[in-house]
Amino acid sequence: MKVVIINSGSSSIKYQLIEMPSGEVVCSGMIDRIGLETSNFSYVTKTDKVEEILPIANHKIGLNKIAQLLMDDKKGVIKSTKEIIAVGHRVVHGGSSFSDTTLITPEVKEEIRKLCDIAPLHNPAHLEGIIVAEEIFADAKQVAVFDTAFHQAMPEVAYKYAIPTHFLKENKLRVYGFHGTSHKYVSEKAIQYLKSENKPFKNIITVHLGNGCSITAVKDGKCIDTSMGFTPISGLIMGTRSGDIDSSVLFYMMKALNYTVDEVSTLLQKQSGMLGLTGYSDLRDIESNAEQGNKDCQLALAMNAYRIKKYIGSYTAALNGLDAIVFTAGIGENSANMRKLVCTDMDFFGIQLNDAENEIRSKEIREINLPESKTKVLVVPTNEEIEIANQVYSLLLK
Repeated sequence: MKVVIINSGSSSIKYQLIEMPSGEVVCSGMIDRIGLETSNFSYVTKTDKVEEILPIANHKIGLNKIAQLLMDDKKGVIKSTKEIIAVGHRVVHGGSSFSDTTLITPEVKEEIRKLCDIAPLHNPAHLEGIIVAEEIFADAKQVAVFDTAFHQAMPEVAYKYAIPTHFLKENKLRVYGFHGTSHKYVSEKAIQYLKSENKPFKNIITVHLGNGCSITAVKDGKCIDTSMGFTPISGLIMGTRSGDIDSSVLFYMMKALNYTVDEVSTLLQKQSGMLGLTGYSDLRDIESNAEQGNKDCQLALAMNAYRIKKYIGSYTAALNGLDAIVFTAGIGENSANMRKLVCTDMDFFGIQLNDAENEIRSKEIREINLPESKTKVLVVPTNEEIEIANQVYSLLLK
């Protein structure tokens, strides 16, 4: 069964064609800078690699370009779009309407559209990707996999805000959480990896560190709490997002400094976080400058690690124990320095890092704790595309 996975961003499309149930990636690629004359296009199979810079005005043109190459006489991997059984779409926000993978219908599209107001950076692009994919892959089942779905298992004590109850009932104002597909995938992989141990691993904290960052408490395979809230702004310090902040700071900005609501929103989402602290949003630049003595970068790294530690502490209490910490995503998988900053002086939690293992770069699941460490520390590479494909495949088998 051939499944196309599409992650449609505001100016980008990431895609993979995956053979299920084997999970073999037949081809993959991405388009970014959509809307510009210098869009980047890539298409990779086992035998061919295409990289081009060309004008791609919109998502429809981009997806048509992908479909053309998929069926190309020389470089293609299918003869017709009819070979595609399903298209799996990553959708960031499913609200409280969707707690599982869902076949896309007109009603589902309307619900996704309604959620655009609370996910303005993501849901509009996902919806556009769905509409275009329905045209190009007309015979395929269109399936939505929601980032928020894994977090729907949270108990009320974790997802409810301490504001008048009618806001939850009437306006659905609550904690939703994000990166759920990644947290689900790496927590399940960690549990599988640790099965050979003689003790059960029930309490796991997954730490997703990329340009966007979140941390999730997982008990018996289910999410019980997560750092992102109603939107992806709250929680950890991120590349351009502030993370947790006293809401009165925002009121002050609007009242005393004459910021508009839109200006505050832009400030928190695109101008804050590590960018606001250092002038850089990419952790590689920040770490490089910190090594050269840049005090702002050194402080930003310390603040980032401190925030993660605080969440680990609170989630350990919520879980009533801690068996393993899992680092994942671009920073979590590749920054030995950030992992060390987080795991240093965490003896109380039974965390003892193996510095030599921590420095190793690998695409495999690996343990980076000392043998005597009571808490396991793992690096688990995330693979949201494979997780989406697995969920699509499982849905179609029902």
